[in-house]
Amino acid sequence: MAYQRRISRPLGLTAAATLVVVLAGCSDTPIPHQEFVSRPDLKPPEFDVTRGDAWDAESTADDEYIFLTPNFDTDTPASAAMIVDMEGEVVWMDPSGQHDDDAGHFDLRPQEYQGEQILTYFKGPAAGGWGYGDIYLMDESYQVFNTVTTGGSLPPHETDFHDMTITGDGTMLLLAYVATQTDLTEVGGAEDGWVEDAVIQEVDMETGDVLFEWSALDHIPVTDSMLDFEEEHQAQEDDEDDDDAELGTQEQPFDYFHINSATLDDDGSILVSARHTHAVYQLDRDTGEVQWILGGKSSDFEMSDEAVFKWQHSAARDTDGTLTLLDNHTKEDDGESSRGLRLEVDEDAMTASVDTEYAPPEERPAGSMANTQPLDNGNMLVGWGAQPYYSEFTDEGELLYDVCHGDACHEAKYDGGGGSYRAYKGPWEGDPNTAPDVVIQESDNGQQRAYVSWNGATEVDRWRLIAGEDADNIVQQTSVNKASFETSIPVLQESEYIAVQALDTNGDVLASGTPAQ
Repeated sequence: MAYQRRISRPLGLTAAATLVVVLAGCSDTPIPHQEFVSRPDLKPPEFDVTRGDAWDAESTADDEYIFLTPNFDTDTPASAAMIVDMEGEVVWMDPSGQHDDDAGHFDLRPQEYQGEQILTYFKGPAAGGWGYGDIYLMDESYQVFNTVTTGGSLPPHETDFHDMTITGDGTMLLLAYVATQTDLTEVGGAEDGWVEDAVIQEVDMETGDVLFEWSALDHIPVTDSMLDFEEEHQAQEDDEDDDDAELGTQEQPFDYFHINSATLDDDGSILVSARHTHAVYQLDRDTGEVQWILGGKSSDFEMSDEAVFKWQHSAARDTDGTLTLLDNHTKEDDGESSRGLRLEVDEDAMTASVDTEYAPPEERPAGSMANTQPLDNGNMLVGWGAQPYYSEFTDEGELLYDVCHGDACHEAKYDGGGGSYRAYKGPWEGDPNTAPDVVIQESDNGQQRAYVSWNGATEVDRWRLIAGEDADNIVQQTSVNKASFETSIPVLQESEYIAVQALDTNGDVLASGTPAQ
C-alpha cells in the first residue's frame, strides 16, 4: 500500500492533549502552582491528594513514583514531563518544558530494556489528535541515549505518541497515522476520499529494522467506524469558526479508526485498541490477520450490557488473563462518566463480562486520552486523561487515593487544562548528572538561608551544609532532612565558602552543590 504524509495544519498541541482555551477574565490569573527559589525555571502544578475510604498505608507501594505529562494552556504552571512521589511532591520536571521547539512531550513512562529501568517518551509535533515524531529513551541520569522511529515503508520521524511498548525481544511496537486514499462512498464520502490509516510497526531497537507491519485499512473496513462521517461533515460545515479543509480530503482525512494502544498478548499476539470503532482487536503477530474483535459493530463476543465500552484507551492483557482498558464512554468532556474496566474474556464461549469496575469518586467524563495500569500488587492505577486526575484502586475496585493536578482542583475555575495523556506508577532510581542547585537568600531579619534542590534525584535522605574560608578549609554547620523538592537550610554563620552536600540513607555523599554566583 502506498502511504502519503498528511498535509498538516499549523502544528501545536491539539485535541490529543485536550488543551482548553482560557476563559475571559481568567487568562491573566495563573492556575495555582509551585515555585522554587533554587529552580525558578520550574513551575509545576499543585497536587491535591485525597485519600479514599479504602486507604491503608500498607495497601499501596508508597516507595514508587507517578509519571505524567500534564498539558496547560498557560505558562504557569508549565507543561512538562514530570515525576512525582506518592505525597504529590515533584521529584523531576523536564526543564525543557512541553513546548520545546513546538514539539509536545507525551507518554512518559518507566520501562525495562536490556535488564535496566529506563524512561521512554514521545517528542514531536502533534496535529489533529496524533503525532509525528520519535520515541526517546532516557537513562537514570535523564540523558537521552537512543531514539526509535518508523522505518520500512514509512519515512523516519512519523511515529505517533499514543503507545510505545517495549517487548522482551528488544523490539518496540510503534504506531503511525498515515493519510491514505480510499473509497468513502459507503459512509457518505467521495469515491476518491482519504482516511487516516493506522499502522503498527515492530522495530528492532538496536538496528531500526522493521520486523512486522500492519495496516488497519487492509483489515478493518471504514464502515466499522462509530464516527458518523456525514454527521461529522455537517458539523464541520455548520461551525463558522472551523476553517479546516473539507473532511475526507487529503488535507483533512477521515480518522475512522484512531488507534491508541498496541501491546503484546500473553500468547505473543498483538492487542490493539481503536477508539473510533469502540473495539479491541487481537492480531496474529506473524500474518497480521485479525483473530478476534471485542466490541464495536463487528464484535465476535457476546458482551453483557455492563461490559460495553466506548471511545476506549489502553487495552492490555493482565497476568491473570483478564483484559483491562479505560472506558472513556464519551468523546466530550461533558458527556457520560468514564471508568476503568477489568473484563473477563472467555475465548472458548466467546463472551465478555465485567470482572471489576474502577469508578471515579464523582462523575468524571474524560473526552480524550486516559489509561489503566494494572500494578504488581493487584491494584489498578487510572489516569483520567483530559480530566487532570489520577487514582489508585484496590483489586476490588475500592478507591485508595485520588490526585488532582490541574484547573479542576480549585473552586475558581481557571480552565487552563492540566490533563495528562496517561499516568503511570512504578519504581525509579534517578541519579542526575548535574549538581544540586543552591541559592542563598537573606530574610528580613538578616538570617541567611540556603535553598537547595536536585532535580530528578531520588536517593537523597538529608542535606548537609558545609562552610569555611575556602573549599580546603570547611566544617559542617548543620544537616537537615530532605523536606520535599526544595529544602531550606539555615546558614548559622556567614562564610567565604558555602556548599551543600546530598547524603543518602547511609550518610554517604552523593553530590555537592555551591550557590550560584
